[in-house]
Amino acid sequence: MTRVAVVGHIEWVDFLPVPRFPHRGEVIHAQGGFLRAGGGGGVAAVVLAQLGAHVDFFCALGDDVAGRAALAQLEERGVRVHVAWRDRPTRRAVTLLEPGGERTIVTIGERLEPHGSDELKWERLRQAESVYFTAGDAGALAHARRARIVVASPRARTVLGTNTVDALVFSESDRDESKWAARAAAHARLLVATEGERGGQWWGESQGRWAAVPLPGPARDSYGCGDSFAAAFTLGLGRGDSVAEAAALGAEAGARALAQVGAP
Repeated sequence: MTRVAVVGHIEWVDFLPVPRFPHRGEVIHAQGGFLRAGGGGGVAAVVLAQLGAHVDFFCALGDDVAGRAALAQLEERGVRVHVAWRDRPTRRAVTLLEPGGERTIVTIGERLEPHGSDELKWERLRQAESVYFTAGDAGALAHARRARIVVASPRARTVLGTNTVDALVFSESDRDESKWAARAAAHARLLVATEGERGGQWWGESQGRWAAVPLPGPARDSYGCGDSFAAAFTLGLGRGDSVAEAAALGAEAGARALAQVGAP
């Protein structure tokens, strides 16, 4: 079993399926709803567990009802969670899900991130074949660098300038991610850009493209597709796959995410 770690953030997400995006001032009725532990780190950790990896997830949560519920849900899904408890609220989000797969997200509160100074079992990162990093301070990234392979999201932002990562995975269509990835490019050995139905490409120490994977069903929800790709890509590199093979594995995970509703 490949050992993979995630260092990042969690959001406690209220998913609300709606018939369409509401107009300004309008009242519409959600067609049911459900709560999931989401955010880049939460999505990736569960995807990795579903793929059969042994997962250690380093994160920070508020010591509140939402934080405790997120921890319980992740553990139920097979993730070993290492939590730095904070005296601030767990970040929440509301996600509107439209028919056809589009999602609109409103976040609530500060993003809580693990710090290298937190008393967590950071030594377990030495046993990880690969790590996916979505949030944390420079100390947390230095701990992550103990693993053989480090893949990062540009949403980690300025901390990426403090160390070198092996791959930076971002969405080519997301203006913020593309902008942040450009700023951190000098600190990444590979830049990996997902391009939706066109597949994607990577460049840097090597270059190439991968093809999109046919969806296993109708497009239902694009929430977490990018982090699902990145999680599987991280697993592939960790177990010794080529970049092309890891990207193909990531494309399959992203397609599965698009065909289901809500975070994994």
